[in-house]
Amino acid sequence: MRFFITLFILLGLTACAKPVPADKAAFVGEWKSSEMTLHITQDGHVDYKRSVGSGSKSVSAPLQGFNGDSFDVGIGAMSTSFIVTSPPHQDGTAIKMTVDGVELTKAP
Repeated sequence: MRFFITLFILLGLTACAKPVPADKAAFVGEWKSSEMTLHITQDGHVDYKRSVGSGSKSVSAPLQGFNGDSFDVGIGAMSTSFIVTSPPHQDGTAIKMTVDGVELTKAP
């Protein structure tokens, strides 16, 4: 029974995701730093994990939409904003962006 409840919740979360718009396609992919990982799928799902001291924070939820280069993730009142101060850009041989003050590099 617990399996079906979990499956129902996961399907509901996926159904609420907004696909990444074509003009934001550069955001899609896996982004990493020593303290943070961020994975954004084309169909609008976001997985985030950040090490904070001896603990960590994580979010796995649908994309609600973009506000400029920043974006919101979650469902209704249970949402969080990711502040992008430097959108995806080429830096030498790497593609980087800065989210919530952390410079991330796109995984190949």
